[in-house]
Amino acid sequence: MTKVGFDNEKYLKEQTLAILDRVKKFNNKLYLEFGGKLCFDYHAARVLPGYDPNVKIRLLQLLKDKIDIVLCIYAGDIEKGRVRGDFGITYDAATFKLIDDLRKWGLDILAVVITRFANQPTASIFKNKLERRGVKVYLHYPIEGYPVDVDKIVSDNGFGKNEYIKTKKPIVVVTAPGPGSGKLATCLSQLYQEHKHNSNAGYAKFETFPIWNIPLKHPVNIAYEAATADIQDFNLVDPFHLAQYKETAINYNRDVESFPILKLILTRIFDKGANLPVYNSPTDMGVNRAGFGIVDDKVTQEAAKQELIRRYFRYNTEYALGIEKKETLDKVTLLMEELGIKITDRVVVEAARRSAEEAETKNKGNEGIYCGAAIQLKDGTIITGKNSKLMHAASSLILNAIKTLAKIPDEILLLSPNVINQISKLKEGILSAESESLDLEETLIALSISAATNHTVELAMNKLVDLKNCELHMTHIPTPGDEVGLKRLGVNLTTDGKFSSRNLFVT
Repeated sequence: MTKVGFDNEKYLKEQTLAILDRVKKFNNKLYLEFGGKLCFDYHAARVLPGYDPNVKIRLLQLLKDKIDIVLCIYAGDIEKGRVRGDFGITYDAATFKLIDDLRKWGLDILAVVITRFANQPTASIFKNKLERRGVKVYLHYPIEGYPVDVDKIVSDNGFGKNEYIKTKKPIVVVTAPGPGSGKLATCLSQLYQEHKHNSNAGYAKFETFPIWNIPLKHPVNIAYEAATADIQDFNLVDPFHLAQYKETAINYNRDVESFPILKLILTRIFDKGANLPVYNSPTDMGVNRAGFGIVDDKVTQEAAKQELIRRYFRYNTEYALGIEKKETLDKVTLLMEELGIKITDRVVVEAARRSAEEAETKNKGNEGIYCGAAIQLKDGTIITGKNSKLMHAASSLILNAIKTLAKIPDEILLLSPNVINQISKLKEGILSAESESLDLEETLIALSISAATNHTVELAMNKLVDLKNCELHMTHIPTPGDEVGLKRLGVNLTTDGKFSSRNLFVT
């Protein structure tokens, strides 16, 4: 049974009060920059067991009558087709998805802002698509000298040339499909425009990580540092907060580095006679209460250490694929050493490797690459699988796992040999596939067809939902068909970063 380390209800209560209190301090008009993922925050759910990946949506629902929601997307990201890693879709598609997701939860957006717009053709098409579906779009433009030239920025030739977003509610949530989308600049531009409209609106930042009121070297904060290792971010003690209040608070390098300029911009924007609160540190700007939702620190520490190992394997695989830099992998390795963590502390790793070794021993003398896979079920049981002429390692693993969950004896076959042979013939003889063995996606389709006429198979197939969030490791990088199937099952996958074929082109 999964141990719980985080209390969503306690967190929601704390977070709601913190936001409403900040709104009051700024004459009931607050621009709230939402950092991190607005929904489907699976990183937070993994390092804070019990955390609802959509708890921020629940927060917005509680504040529904008080909020306008604005989405930002950088025109350059639209132009180059930047991809969001967790969903594997481009930022413009992720924006469409986010709008749809919010609507499903009863939350609609006020507008989309295309930031640093310079007439990029694809950004213009994106704007047209939104407007023709009834979504209001505003354009914000590049500002020469941003963020250093404060005189230029805080002027009619800077923020003043951006289109003013007309808002009605006391809280304006500014979010985006991913980092670098221009959320902060949008907030600041709106503050400038609000001031011109005789409103002294305020700014605050809502970001879950790093958690400011737990130690710098707490595994949860180190796991966040590992998650941003690819952009070389790092956590540190907020020096401004320490100097002003003699209190230790944790922040990260970019917020600390940009604070002096940001404070200067805010000072220029605000009406000096408005008696608004002064921010003395980046931590002051935050309204983050995630630390107060932790109810079992030991559980969260262990979960964060496991996330650090998963992150290592992810970067290692991306390095093998040519996507990631060696420096990123080295940084996560150092963070693991700092906490005394080994990759074999992830229990499915050695089990998967043993499975691959057994397959290789059994087939000694036969040419080929032997892959192993292991999954840890929610009761702690470890199930393994290996590749064969009939099936990929991922396919045999998932079939073994659901048979175990459904208490089906090992000698009972879920897929008829005739069905497997027919699919293999189709692949090799008609479709000219490189391999006749079934990948996971093909296996799941065959399973669903067999379930229509076989109740035992149906019982097993119904157990697929119980694999969600289970830990799974493979000795080799999954093929596209395996990867699609594993993503749909929602397992936490890691691999050793080895290739399952000597071919450079794998389908």
